[in-house]
Amino acid sequence: MTVDMVHWFLNLFDELGITVWLDGGWGVDALLGEQTRKHQDLDIIISWEDSAVLTEALLVRGFVDIHTDDRKDRNFVMGHQLHGLIDFHVVERTKDGGALYGPGEIDWVITESELNAVGLIGEREVRCLSVDYQVRSHAGYALQDTDFADLRALQEKYGVALLPEQVKEGRSARLGNLAYRGRVS
Repeated sequence: MTVDMVHWFLNLFDELGITVWLDGGWGVDALLGEQTRKHQDLDIIISWEDSAVLTEALLVRGFVDIHTDDRKDRNFVMGHQLHGLIDFHVVERTKDGGALYGPGEIDWVITESELNAVGLIGEREVRCLSVDYQVRSHAGYALQDTDFADLRALQEKYGVALLPEQVKEGRSARLGNLAYRGRVS
């Protein structure tokens, strides 16, 4: 998933008049204002209503449903040979301006302030989830090297406190992130 591919999706969101927040790796990179690593897909937070609009628009453009073992109505992936993978995280908007992910199942609350973050992808302003949300959502599961690198980068830029299980010590963790940025051969 390249910056140009992300911009293709952003243009589609604008064309459809839907509200989408970037999450996952691109959401972190938006907060950092630069691409810090390679990304497999584009993770988005989207309302039920806008999800139906986007799904239909993607099907018309040749996207297909991609089977994943954890597929749910609230979390699914669509893909296209040229435009890549988009990972839907569907929420129900709440009266207080926030959102609820997995209502009745996991009830993950996203506050209004967590939805009010703005970042940059290739000089383009995008909606994303806040730094605090990114730290909060990277807990309770086995973190990958990319998660550790994302969290470390957020800590370095914003001074946010990380949980002990969110810190991976050692040179190899730092090298993975620095190698992508071209600082290590």
